[in-house]
Amino acid sequence: MEGDPKGGHGLVSESGLVSAHTIDSDSWRQVGLLLVTGYSCGYILSFSNLMLVPLGWTWGIISLIMVAVFTAYSSWLLAGFHFVNGQRQEMFYLTWVSQVLILLITNMGFILLGGKALKEINGEFGDTPLRLQYYIMITGAAYFVFSILVPTISSMGKWLYLSTVLTFTYIVVLLVVVIKDGLKSNRVNDYETKGNNASKIFNGFCAISAIIACNSAGIIPEIQSTLRMPAVKNMRKALHLQFSVGLAFYYGVSIAGYWAYGSSVSEYLPADLSGPKWAKILINSVVFTQSIISQHAFIAPVHEALDTKFLKLDKGIHSRENIKRLFFLRALLFVVNTVVAAALPFMGDFVNLLGSFLLIPLTFLFPSMIFIKVKGEAAKIEKIWHWAIIIVFSVLTVATTIAAVRLIVNNVAKYYLFADT
Repeated sequence: MEGDPKGGHGLVSESGLVSAHTIDSDSWRQVGLLLVTGYSCGYILSFSNLMLVPLGWTWGIISLIMVAVFTAYSSWLLAGFHFVNGQRQEMFYLTWVSQVLILLITNMGFILLGGKALKEINGEFGDTPLRLQYYIMITGAAYFVFSILVPTISSMGKWLYLSTVLTFTYIVVLLVVVIKDGLKSNRVNDYETKGNNASKIFNGFCAISAIIACNSAGIIPEIQSTLRMPAVKNMRKALHLQFSVGLAFYYGVSIAGYWAYGSSVSEYLPADLSGPKWAKILINSVVFTQSIISQHAFIAPVHEALDTKFLKLDKGIHSRENIKRLFFLRALLFVVNTVVAAALPFMGDFVNLLGSFLLIPLTFLFPSMIFIKVKGEAAKIEKIWHWAIIIVFSVLTVATTIAAVRLIVNNVAKYYLFADT
């Protein structure tokens, strides 16, 4: 059974998947736009600082290339296992919990990102902007309203076209200003990594976590379940778009920012722009607006799980019977996420913890584990390759998680809850 394109009813797909949201109905182009604009969201404004400053040019570029190659390969592999013996993947409980944590942390980061964009806009009009926490609350409220009006991934169709226009607008304007600043700068930029040997190593692992977060969200199965058949072929088409057009944009901004401002580049790139004033206001306004759309794609699987559990699946999602439940579920989620984002307003912490403890296992270990389980004895040589991936990335998970926790401990000691960063 094909899903209602508006995501209006509880559904059972041809493969037996039960959901309150739309199943098996979206085109690969819609999902491709979702991936390109979702990964080129305002998160990329922190990547010059998080990915390249700790690594420098040589190791930074090598890491960017290697992570992109392995992430593209793992995503391609995972997409091929969407159906196993005619049935959709069934995730282990631990995998499901990891994905939920990824999506919640990602959403908190989006709320913080939107708050920073609003604060930057206000700062252009006055010398005494409100505390960051006020802008975070405004952002959380905006995300909540959008989640009520546009409850599912499939209902985002027209919004994704708007998101595409907004994404290209802010990136083009941003690159023009950044390149202008880089060419006109009278200073000699410092690209040296800072700190003693131990801190360089820990910061380098944090940077690798950020690069992984830059390329993966860990929700390919959830996005793929919305695609019309053949889901595997269509998902791989969408992934090709992400790792070509999308990669060019989010890597391009990250590299340009580091080139223009060196090791002093801010954790929020627009803060470094020399102007003009209208450009900074435009960039931050578009980043805030676009983040409303992008964050919805990454939190939608959590909405889907809650809606399927608590809504009446034989009624429309905006029916009288469901609207109160929908309102309560969305309100509870965004209140909790907004409070946490306001209490811990450190963008780097969100990105590094997301990449290290959660995304590395889901992005690299999970597909190889599926391969070994599904292929069995039929592919002995390939199994050696996948066991090597599991071992290497397990070690990397431990190392990057230690580095991320160390960064959080340092920030807790240096700052305080509800800091006005």
